[in-house]
Amino acid sequence: MDGSPSAAERAYQAMRDGILNGVHPAGTMLGEESLAAEIGVSRTPVRAALSRLQDEGWIVIYPKRGALVQGLSERAVADLEDARLMLESTGASRASQASREELAARLRESIAAQREAFQARDVRRFIELTIGFHRAFVEAAGNDILLELNDRLADRQRFLLFNKGDRLLARSDDIIAEHEDLVERLRTGDTAGFTQALRQHLADNYAPPAPSGGLRPAN
Repeated sequence: MDGSPSAAERAYQAMRDGILNGVHPAGTMLGEESLAAEIGVSRTPVRAALSRLQDEGWIVIYPKRGALVQGLSERAVADLEDARLMLESTGASRASQASREELAARLRESIAAQREAFQARDVRRFIELTIGFHRAFVEAAGNDILLELNDRLADRQRFLLFNKGDRLLARSDDIIAEHEDLVERLRTGDTAGFTQALRQHLADNYAPPAPSGGLRPAN
């Protein structure tokens, strides 16, 4: 075996990435034939990949019509916001003073890179940076289970942020300022202030989308 992914796995990864990064936004109808041509595989692995994505809740397959990409429902977005608040605030509250200082220095470097991404209008890079930025607060707790739970939410976080790309650019200055505030509150051990600032930050960036009738991804 050469270690290369199977055609079905390549099709799955390509289609999943297209959904998460906004190439195939919610409401898009995907067809087997066009996907096969785009990815460079036959229709059989595309069909297998579509079935897998439907099991995960990202699409709904309509026989002889195609597969409809699902969005996150308003409830799913609210649940994601709550989960992120609990995970990140818990992580920040459990960080030791020494780790807070070290983490704050590292996160300031991330903020500088985020600012550069915004200046270049590189939404994709900003999203990956901000996912890592927020993950660091959970990591600070030193709890592998919390970190595992956090990472299971990353795809939903990525999907939501990609679908809010224009809003992220419009709020770029505010987002950077909010990130700087979170880092300073972490550094000083202001747990209550960190939680309050994080709650507002998430609310501002996770504003409920228009109802899409989508399923919640069961990732």
